[in-house]
Formats: sequence, C-alpha cells, structure tokens
Amino acid sequence: MNFFLYSLISSVVIAILSSVGIVFLFLNDKSLKKILILLVSFSAGALLGGAFFHLLPEAVEEFGGGKVIFSYLIIGFSLFFVLERVLRWHHCHEVGCMTHKHLGHLNLIGDGVHNVIDGIIIISSFSLDFNLGVAITLSIALHEIPQEIGDLGVLLYSGFGRIKALIYNLVSASTVILGVIIGYFLLNRIDDFSCFLLPFAAGGFIYIASSDLIPELHKEINVKKAFLSFIIFSLAIVFMFLIAH
Repeated sequence: MNFFLYSLISSVVIAILSSVGIVFLFLNDKSLKKILILLVSFSAGALLGGAFFHLLPEAVEEFGGGKVIFSYLIIGFSLFFVLERVLRWHHCHEVGCMTHKHLGHLNLIGDGVHNVIDGIIIISSFSLDFNLGVAITLSIALHEIPQEIGDLGVLLYSGFGRIKALIYNLVSASTVILGVIIGYFLLNRIDDFSCFLLPFAAGGFIYIASSDLIPELHKEINVKKAFLSFIIFSLAIVFMFLIAH
C-alpha cells in the first residue's frame, strides 16, 4: 500500500507543476501576443519530441517494435483526425469561418491521455522500487514543465482566457492522478494497457503538432519572427531529446 501513497503524492506534485504558467497572468495583452507564436513553436517541438523520444521508444523497449505498436500509433493519429473534424463542425457552422478553438480542445485531450500514461508509469515504478519511482517522477517532472508551458500557449492561442486556460490546463494535468488510480487497479495487466496507450498518445501528439501547430507557424510572414519560431521549435525538440537521455 505504501507504493500507492508514494505514487499519489508524486502525481499531485506533478499536477501542481502545471500552474507554472501562472506567470502569463502578469503579462499585458501586447506582450502576451508577441510570445504566443513562440509558445506554439515550443509546443510543436515538445509534442514531436515527446512522441519520438519518450513515448515511442518506451513502447518499443517494453513491447518490441512489432506492427502492433505502430498500428496503435496510426489509430491514435486517425482518431485525432476524426476528433478535429467533429470539433471543427461543432465550433464552426458558417462557410469560411476561421477558428483556433479546436486546437485547444485537441491539445487537452492528447495531454490528458499522456498524463494518464505518466500516472501508470509512476505507480508501476514505485511498485518495483522506491528509488526507481523517485527517479521516474523526477524525469516526468522535467518533461512536464516545458510541455505544460507549451500546452498553455496553445490554449491561449486558441482563444481561451488566461484564467480559463490555467484551470483547463490544471484539470488536464491532474489526470496523472487518475492514471495512478487506474494503474493501481490494473497493476497486474499494466503492460497490456500501456502497450496501447503509449503509441496511441504518440499518434495524437504527432497529429496535433504536424497537422495543426506547424501549419500555424507557416502563417508568419515576418522573416525574423519565422526564423525565431523555427529556432524555438528546434530547441524544444533538442530539449526533449536531452531529457530522454
């Protein structure tokens, strides 16, 4: 039972880290608009880095590189495609209307699934060894800080108010606690569960980054800003790579 308590405490700490974006509350609208595109750039890189350097390698390492893993990835990618169509239809009922609202909802779904996986990973590591659990928690925390900043940037860019974006981001981050609880009840079957969720979430991350966020970056016509966006995007990928290693 002790490992469950340790896992629960760790998941609460990680969920609280999502409030790091509270700094954006103190920026005026002009300053916030200037950095939003950079936050979107960072988020795109962080999502791709998370998928290719964290989720997929872990899935391959744990379950092998068979076609099943990549089938789940395609399922995740395709489902997020369908989700986007539904969300676009829901938020846009007029021909030619433009909205970024669906980006925020897609990102919340993808981040929620990812955080559930993190919770499962945390409790599985604590169930094996306390020191391993602490190490895994620290690793996830380092991964969450840049990702949560990027996620908040996407919500703000999607039209969410600052307070609403912070609350939604906190709710999404709190699903790591749900992951710990699910992991506790499914501990004996955790491998099969993670086998699906890891590549599924990776597929969602790849879809959001490549189909939604990167195209938004291409809309920047200022050469200097576009180049800076690319630098931030690349640095986010490198950062996720360094965290993974």
